[in-house]
Amino acid sequence: MNTRNKNRIKDFLQVPLCTWIFIAFFLCCWNIPLGWAQKKIHTIAPRPIVSHTSTAEPVSLPKPEPKSKPAPEPEETTPQKTDTNQEIIPSLIKSIQFTAPVTLCGEPVPIEKPHVRKALEKEMLLMLWDRAQIILWLKRGAYYFPHIEKILDKENMPRDMKYVSVIESSLIPHAESSAGATGFWQFMKGTGRKYGLVINSHIDQRRNIFDSTRAACAYMKELQTKFHSYATAFAAYNMGENGLARQIKTQETDDYYSLYLNTETRRYVYRIIAAKLILEDPKAYGFHLQESDFYPPLDVVSIHIKSSKRAPIMLIAKSAQETFLSIKTLNPQIRGYHFGPGKTRFFIPRGKEKGFKNRFARLYKEWERTAPQLSFHVVRRGDTLSGIAKKYKMSTKELLRLNNMNRKTTIHPGDKLKVK
Repeated sequence: MNTRNKNRIKDFLQVPLCTWIFIAFFLCCWNIPLGWAQKKIHTIAPRPIVSHTSTAEPVSLPKPEPKSKPAPEPEETTPQKTDTNQEIIPSLIKSIQFTAPVTLCGEPVPIEKPHVRKALEKEMLLMLWDRAQIILWLKRGAYYFPHIEKILDKENMPRDMKYVSVIESSLIPHAESSAGATGFWQFMKGTGRKYGLVINSHIDQRRNIFDSTRAACAYMKELQTKFHSYATAFAAYNMGENGLARQIKTQETDDYYSLYLNTETRRYVYRIIAAKLILEDPKAYGFHLQESDFYPPLDVVSIHIKSSKRAPIMLIAKSAQETFLSIKTLNPQIRGYHFGPGKTRFFIPRGKEKGFKNRFARLYKEWERTAPQLSFHVVRRGDTLSGIAKKYKMSTKELLRLNNMNRKTTIHPGDKLKVK
């Protein structure tokens, strides 16, 4: 062996062990795909070699099955509508295509004027977008409108006026604005008292549908006489007659549709018109309510109760054989849990008046005999509600309820508070 070969062997043996390990690992990894490929090759059937001189029949391979064509998709069919009226809701754009003259309280609405049509379209679109609210209006209207219309007819006022209460309160008796306007027709205290409503710590007739509607008729008659138009009278009802009179004087016109007013009043009458159009013909706007969907009309009779002292409303509920909730719902004008002293009018379900007086007389005597005797505390300088309640071993909440007050009520020296 020559020197060159010896040197090669020597260099080969001096290769580090880690290098040999890496080479072995590499060869192993290389062998895996090779083996897999060989295995794959052996599993594929070889194409037979047929000799032209051989008499043996050639071996034929199975032919691949032709790909089947995908089944045609079934054609979509339009579902049959059993009741077209219940299926179709007109598009919003169709809902504002006014094809007939529009009136309010018998007065024409000039929708031929672009700015009038634009304003009415806006209110119609916004109103129709809130379909849930309109359904509630329809339901509550069935409950209250028969009584409102009866009063309007008696007071010789147009029936369209009932839509003012829809816009004012959504026909919710306890509705109250941030300014303090309350009830179905949103009377302020001063205006309500001016037109005969009783508003005190025991009763708030702004919440009574009968009393407040009569007061609204009286007020609206004066406004219509003053402004010669129901549209302008409704605007005055919203913003105040004095404020509207100033705008009329400044702009030298009393036509509501030509006046530049604050945003709320500019929209106010158009909202009343939109409510009228939708609620008078709900099916035309896609509201297909069945008779059973509406609330049944309010059906009550009035009774008058005399009490020498403040008594619990629960006596009325028991005498009418009704729940406390039922009596409070029918009499939203009664504040708190008590009534009296003096004469108080209640509304109870029709038919429950039979035997009511006898039951009430018996229950009232029992209550007088067992009711705790009340005394009075005269408020002094430095007294607080919590301090007074603690002195008589009462809770502040109980003291407030006993005196028809709330936590915002301010007491003054000399005031008399009922205590146990």
